[in-house]
This record gives sequence, C-alpha cells and structure tokens, in this order.
Amino acid sequence: MIGIMGAKAISGVGSMGRFARFIWQSMVASVQSCSSTHSYSLIWTQMYFIGVRSVPVVMMTGAFVGMILSIQTYGQLAGMGLEEYLGSLINIAVVKELGPVLTAVMLAGRIGGALTAELGTMNVTEQIDAIRSMGTDPVKYLVAPRILACLLLTPVLIIFADLLGIIGGYLVSVVHLGINNRAYWLHSANAVEKWDVFIGIIKGLFFGVAIAAISCYKGFTCKEGAQGVGQACTEAFVASFISILALDFALVVISKAIYDTFWPLRSMV
Repeated sequence: MIGIMGAKAISGVGSMGRFARFIWQSMVASVQSCSSTHSYSLIWTQMYFIGVRSVPVVMMTGAFVGMILSIQTYGQLAGMGLEEYLGSLINIAVVKELGPVLTAVMLAGRIGGALTAELGTMNVTEQIDAIRSMGTDPVKYLVAPRILACLLLTPVLIIFADLLGIIGGYLVSVVHLGINNRAYWLHSANAVEKWDVFIGIIKGLFFGVAIAAISCYKGFTCKEGAQGVGQACTEAFVASFISILALDFALVVISKAIYDTFWPLRSMV
C-alpha cells in the first residue's frame, strides 16, 4: 500500500515537472512568435477559430446570466423596498465574477476540448513527430499560436459577455419587471467602478493562457487510441475548470489587496 502511494506521488511530481517544462517552452515560443512575421498567419487562423466562432455562445451565456439574476434577486430586493438597486447588484456581479468565469468555462468546454482532441489526434497519428523530424519546433508551430490567440481574445469575449449580461438584466428588470429606468442606471453607475471592469477583463488573460496551455499539454501527452484522446479531453476540461476557479480566487485576493492599498477610503464605504 505504501509502495503504491509512493509510486503515485513520484508519478505526480514527475507530471508536474513535465507540465512546468512544457509551460516554459510554450512561453518562450510564444514570445518568439510575437517577433516573427511568419507566425502571424497561424495566429490569425487560431484567433478566428477561438474568438470569432465563440462569440455567439459567449453572448448567449452572458445574456441569460443577466436575465436569470434579474428574476432570482428581484423578489428579495422588492420585499425590502430596494428593487431600484437591482441594476447595481446584477451589473457588478456580471462584470466582476460571472462574466469572466462563465466565459472562461464556456471556452474550456468548447475550445479546450477541441484543442486537446486536435493535438491528441496529431500525437496519436505521429504527425507531431513528423513536424519535429522536419526540423520544426512543434511547440512553436502548434502551441504558441493557440496560446497567443486565447491570451488576446479571451478578454474580448469577456467584454461581449459583460455587455450582453448588462443588456439582458436591463431588459428583464426595466421592461418586464417595471423598475424605473433612470433609477436603475443611476444606482448601477454608482456601484460599478472602472476598477471592477478592469479586473474582470484582466482575469481573461490568465484564464485564456491556462485553458490553452492545459489543453495543448493534454493533447501532446495523451495516450494512444481513441480512448486516450477522449480521456485527455475530459482531463483537460476538468483541469481547466479547476484552474479557472483557483486563478479567480487568487486574483480576487490580489485585486482586493491592491484596491484597499490605493483606495482605502472607498473600500470602507
């Protein structure tokens, strides 16, 4: 029993080391790709696949989040006579947390699985070895464009989700529930600060890199056969989801500490 646990521990440490080395190689390759014009076409292709084709599902996710928040929270606020503050509650929740996190989760499911399956299939059919045998770095050719595309476009997709979440919450709150239009936007403007919007967008940079790096690593290291590729896709989504929540917690703590340091009086209000 102890031997089995020790073997698993050693295997886990080895996996962490291989993943850390893969991340370092990917970061170096990504920086080199930024200065190489030959990589731009690969990056543009991935930006279309990752960003443009993800806009509809991200927009629908944001819209429904805003509408659901309106319906769920209206009763509690109306019971206390604070229904006019519904906009501030919806918008700050969408901008700070729900918009970035749910956008990243949707990307982990849609993009992460696709990246893992694509690279996993290439690994199983030895296409990655063929690229390496031709003298081309597969990390720079396959991984770097995907990481850069996720890095650049995840914050943009978060903006789309935030915008549709705000619009969806407004339509349900003002049009359907009959809340005063001016009061709705006035309280929303007083509650949501530029810092909240900025932090929500910045989270997208970390979420995008985490999703792309984990998915590409799982694709590069998947086992042989269709079962191995399917298992790698599942592991990629689970690992991406956990990393999104862990990064969100860390960024919330860091952003709150920065805010309290530079604007202590506002944080006490």
